Amino acid sequence: MALLFVAFLAGMLTVLTPCVLPLLPVIVGGSLAGGKSAKRAFTVTVSLGISVFAFTFLLKVSTVFIAVPAAAWNWLSGSILMLVGIFFLFPHFWDLVPGAAKANRDSNKLLSRGYLKQSFWGDVVVGAALGPVFSTCSPTYFVVLASVLPVSFAAGVADILAYILGLCIFLFVIAVAGQRLMDMLSIAADPNGWFRKGLGIIFMALAVLIVTGTLARVEAPLYDLFDATKLEEHLLPSPASASSSPEAMASSTDAGTTAHAPAMRTLAEKSAQYQQAPELVSPDGYLNTDGKPVTLKSLRGKVVLVDFWTYSCINCERTLPYLEAWYRKYKDQGFVIIGVHTPEFAFEHVEANVSAALKRFGITYPVVLDNEYKTWNAYQNSYWPHEYLVDMDGFVVHDHVGEGGYAETEAAIQAALAERAARMGAPDTVATSTVGVAPANLSGVGSPETYFGAERNEYLANGTQGKLGVETLTIPDSTGANELYLGGTWDFASESAGASAGATVSYTYKAKDVYFVASGALSGTRIEVLQDGAPIGSAAGADVKDGVLTVGESRLYHVVANPGAGEHTLFLKALSPGLQAYTLTFG
Repeated sequence: MALLFVAFLAGMLTVLTPCVLPLLPVIVGGSLAGGKSAKRAFTVTVSLGISVFAFTFLLKVSTVFIAVPAAAWNWLSGSILMLVGIFFLFPHFWDLVPGAAKANRDSNKLLSRGYLKQSFWGDVVVGAALGPVFSTCSPTYFVVLASVLPVSFAAGVADILAYILGLCIFLFVIAVAGQRLMDMLSIAADPNGWFRKGLGIIFMALAVLIVTGTLARVEAPLYDLFDATKLEEHLLPSPASASSSPEAMASSTDAGTTAHAPAMRTLAEKSAQYQQAPELVSPDGYLNTDGKPVTLKSLRGKVVLVDFWTYSCINCERTLPYLEAWYRKYKDQGFVIIGVHTPEFAFEHVEANVSAALKRFGITYPVVLDNEYKTWNAYQNSYWPHEYLVDMDGFVVHDHVGEGGYAETEAAIQAALAERAARMGAPDTVATSTVGVAPANLSGVGSPETYFGAERNEYLANGTQGKLGVETLTIPDSTGANELYLGGTWDFASESAGASAGATVSYTYKAKDVYFVASGALSGTRIEVLQDGAPIGSAAGADVKDGVLTVGESRLYHVVANPGAGEHTLFLKALSPGLQAYTLTFG
């Protein structure tokens, strides 16, 4: 019952939130009609409320509509507002179009002159167009949607109806009061006057902002003046008690005795401790999603691990077995992984290359392509790999840079899932054992990642560091450790160095494994591999056959796999042309 009252009050407060304030001119101006203003205001607000209700159950609940991208609904709402704005600005527009009169009769003048002449259906369409926008402005609305509705359909529907009732009542009062004020000032009487035309411009501007997704940036300054959401968050019951079902209450009570001990904090408490996870910004492609867009907003209510990686990074590659194991283990309990593939090298921008890497690594969770570093920058990220764990309320509750920390990350996943189970009244079935994947032992690694390209080849010992173009080099008789020596003709580009046939590489390293990021000719570039002056033999990495590494596709190759860490000298010789060398990395 308490949440029912809070939902009603939240509906009223939603009118004062920054994401709704810019739309009030549409509500007030969109229902102007002289003496019939109250009737038109009622029609617009009621149709808006019905639209919110329908949007909730069609888009948020139905699996048929859940995959429809948010942009599609923005286009629908924006297009309708744009048409109405045009008809306000040019009231006789359709009179100038051949056949418009017949079209108006056949369509009942729904969106043309009929709207300006106070058509009932025109009012309905305008109100309905705003439903999707008003459905995303309240934390109470989300709590009902994510926590109550899945547990008790009746309680969820009652709370949503209470929210819509509060919203519509306050909007109706504002619309009627605004219209009466304008009637008193006689500024809205002339259908061809400046006020109607100005209103048309406002409609059209809002349509553009909604369609382009830039409305949030326009709203940003309003957050300093109006912050009704904080009042809502204080009024909300704690997440543990948001559901009114006995099962949910029992689950949240018993959760404290489990190994997970989920912290049941209010949204306000979480806001004080954690940052909201930034949205994925304009991905360049979607993999493992059947081509459908994926957003954090559409996954709200689930626990999401956002993983920044790139496929030629050995540190990323060593984390992938953990990620895939976690995904298989927890995906049926409300857990999702989104791999954000932000490329380091040019060849990693190619979607086909990334797709091939997913198959090679056995990755089945969704991956988005971040070729322009837009999501990387939104998170202010600096590392590969970097995992951000986002709880069901959209807060980053754990993050980890680099390899390792697997037990801690999985414990954080389990805690977030346990909280979700308690909130939704589901049994806590999250396993307490960690994924059985042995971490790599990197204690013996004593060599840095070494780049060939002129942009970062600070370990190049016998050439000109940072110089672009062709050089012919000779490997000296005496070489030092952790220094890159090249022989033969090399063409230095920013990211890589191209080797002619017969070109050589010498590098003394301390590690167990050696990896080589490279690309070659379509037919494959053959490279002879020696260690300590002898054929590689039993120490050959997974990509070396009979002492020869064949480089074709652009990726990371496993060249050396010693039984233990130690100091060795690696020697590579290009037996055929086409080699592009990027980095040597060690493990």
